[in-house]
Amino acid sequence: MAVETRTTSIPVKIHLNTTIDHGGEAEDYELTLFGEYYQKDQAAFLKYEELLQEGSIQTVVKVKEREALILRSGSIKMRLAFDLDSEKAGSYEGEYGTLLLTTQTKSLQNKKSQSVPLAGQFILKYDLKMQGSIVGTYKMVLEYKEVSE
Repeated sequence: MAVETRTTSIPVKIHLNTTIDHGGEAEDYELTLFGEYYQKDQAAFLKYEELLQEGSIQTVVKVKEREALILRSGSIKMRLAFDLDSEKAGSYEGEYGTLLLTTQTKSLQNKKSQSVPLAGQFILKYDLKMQGSIVGTYKMVLEYKEVSE
């Protein structure tokens, strides 16, 4: 029998809004889905699954006070690390091989609602470089709220 090391996960509804600025041209992506929220040590986690034409992608977002991590697995494999104090290396593995990514974190916030038992948002703004070239400035807002039974 496996020993559960993390705290109990709580079902949440997640609203994800990503804005990408490519030197003056902005793209907006919105997604609403269901997932889980849990805390372990000093970190908060959101875990969810996206179903795309290429297949399903499992995503885990880990947020601490000054750093964050996004891990994606499934039909897309990606690892993006964020740190307010330094540039971080990451990777994207797709059908054409592995690309090296670099993030320069501009802001990172973990806001918890004071009025609702389990609700809040992770706000992350960063510059993304792929193979050394700037791709754009990304702003990701992940809002989550406990799903009532």
